[in-house]
Amino acid sequence: MTDIEKMISGLIYDPADKELAEMRQAAHILSKKYNDLYENDDDRNKILDKLVPNRGTNVYLQGPIQFDYGCFTEIGDNSYANFNLTCLDCAPVKIGKNVFMGPNVSLLTPVHPLMYQDRNVYTREDGTITDKEYARPIVIGDNCWIAGNVTVCGGVTIGEGTVIGAGSVVTHDIPQGVIAAGVPCRVIRKLTEADRLGNHPELL
Repeated sequence: MTDIEKMISGLIYDPADKELAEMRQAAHILSKKYNDLYENDDDRNKILDKLVPNRGTNVYLQGPIQFDYGCFTEIGDNSYANFNLTCLDCAPVKIGKNVFMGPNVSLLTPVHPLMYQDRNVYTREDGTITDKEYARPIVIGDNCWIAGNVTVCGGVTIGEGTVIGAGSVVTHDIPQGVIAAGVPCRVIRKLTEADRLGNHPELL
């Protein structure tokens, strides 16, 4: 089993593996090239074709962006990310259709061992330095709004149509159709028809 296979399967893997390191470097270079272009430059889509090939139509990433791999991320149609999207996709990241993400959203799949004896870097027999880590997938359902400065941790699924309030740290699954916020993120209430814009004429 290769370290790539171990990584996307949620097993302990070697992040200093040569193939993984080359893939990360390529993704980081593409992210930098994307960030260096003006937002109306058509070449940004050409870069995304290489960086995040598994994306739908009308996907817009404001930038700056930072992907660890990109190829392990899937983004559905009409989804949008504001400034400073970070996606450490060491495990699969699935972002549904019509998802809004505010500034400074971080999607973080890697997990480090809790005990320092397992977490600290070490030197292999060949003299190279590495450490041990594993990763857990992230799923964001269709029609979600992930507000600014939200961190979503590995192993989390956010249900369809849910709103995650600004500044939240999402450490466990959140069901569909709710407003959730906080550190750690907790469900505040269900979304209802009373939340429709038509019921708030003061906004119209």
